[in-house]
Amino acid sequence: MTVVDVDELEKEPQEKSFSPFKWFGLRHIQFFMHFLACMIAYGIRTNMSVGIIAMMSKDPPNPDVPTYPEWTEKETILSAFFWGYVIPQIGAGALVKKFGPKWFLAGTMFLNSLFTILIPVMAINVGEGGVIACRVIQGLNQGFLYPSLHTLLGKWTPLAERSKVASFVYTGGPLGTVIALPVTGAIADSSVGWPTAFYVYGGMGITWTILWALIGADSPAKHGRVSEKEKRYIEGTVGSEGKELPTPWLKIFKSLPFIAIFVTHCGQNWGFWTLLTEIPSYMSGIMKYDISDNSLLSALPYLVLWCLSFVFSPLADYLIAHYLTITSVRKIFNTLGLIVPAIALVALAFVDSSQKDLALGLLVVAVGSNAAVYSGFNVNHIDLSPNHAGILMGITNGLSNIFSIIAPLAIKVIPYEQDDPLLWRYVFCIASGVYVVTSTFYAFFASGEVQPWNDEETSDSSSQKEADNSKGQISATT
Repeated sequence: MTVVDVDELEKEPQEKSFSPFKWFGLRHIQFFMHFLACMIAYGIRTNMSVGIIAMMSKDPPNPDVPTYPEWTEKETILSAFFWGYVIPQIGAGALVKKFGPKWFLAGTMFLNSLFTILIPVMAINVGEGGVIACRVIQGLNQGFLYPSLHTLLGKWTPLAERSKVASFVYTGGPLGTVIALPVTGAIADSSVGWPTAFYVYGGMGITWTILWALIGADSPAKHGRVSEKEKRYIEGTVGSEGKELPTPWLKIFKSLPFIAIFVTHCGQNWGFWTLLTEIPSYMSGIMKYDISDNSLLSALPYLVLWCLSFVFSPLADYLIAHYLTITSVRKIFNTLGLIVPAIALVALAFVDSSQKDLALGLLVVAVGSNAAVYSGFNVNHIDLSPNHAGILMGITNGLSNIFSIIAPLAIKVIPYEQDDPLLWRYVFCIASGVYVVTSTFYAFFASGEVQPWNDEETSDSSSQKEADNSKGQISATT
């Protein structure tokens, strides 16, 4: 990998007054498109949390809008997305690495949008099974989302910008939640009815797909309009396009820093998706909010999460640049992003329905402080291996989402009704315990250093060269 001295680039006369390759360039347009993809994909993924309440309502605002109060599989519908989501991700990472992420990301967004539009159609004509099928298919193709985005970030993001760019892109997800929950609630509570919410998100996704097809690219080397200076600035720290490297599967699975990311990803998914899928039900069953107020208040914690990401990620990059190692920063921010929510959830478990403001405040703390993990484990794949970042994300995001399936379904086996505070005491305390255990594991075993297996071909070549030199020395002595 050829390393470019960025400081020398900045000394060139034309760059003294303005550095377009550093402060704004075509890579920033790519990052914005990645952010929009994450935002829309999460909107598609999460609007069902509010939509299902309207779909099963006994008293819709418009009697002409079909509802299904007889349905009994609410938790199954909420978890069905992850049945499909878990399956393709390891293979998705390998495919994205081999063929490039652009068209996989386009296909992901198009198919997600299509099956979002089909949800109301399937509900009317097939019933619960049809909605479950749509959600499973959405999960299957959204399995390519994070491997594609992580591969794109690995190719487009200079090291000095890694934390803030990754946080910006991935907090598109929480922002998508912030928008989706109240928008879905407002639409569902209006005369147009809940089906319109799914049509809106489907239309947004298809529009994004068309734009991405026109302006997206796999890497700077494959984008026809990136300036040479910007390309040199990016490739100086992430490397240029070259011969495809083999994936060191065995070394990846034996790597303790990688295992630390995986374990933490499992804990994050349990807690995050427990809250994301169940906060509207908690607000309805315990706090007794109606669907319009429910959706607005359910979105508030994710708005705070999104805002805090713009505090944590620049701070993380600043600490790495001036004071601490990458390893130390990843561990500090990951601990902050999991232990603070764990404490808030334990407190929330003992709040009753008469303390609505306190409950909402604790939910805001539990979800909002979780933003720190975007500068912790969530970007750590790229630290360990820029060359295989998409595959690493595919592995951890795929396997860890088994816990995204289990978390909503686990609520069904707790023998209490949704309006019983004891149910939520168990739910919140279990999520808190999972956060603590996985955060502790990460604090002991994580690393921010590039791993030797990142450049497997170079290692093999070096070994061969050493062997050839040894043979030469033996020949000379004999």
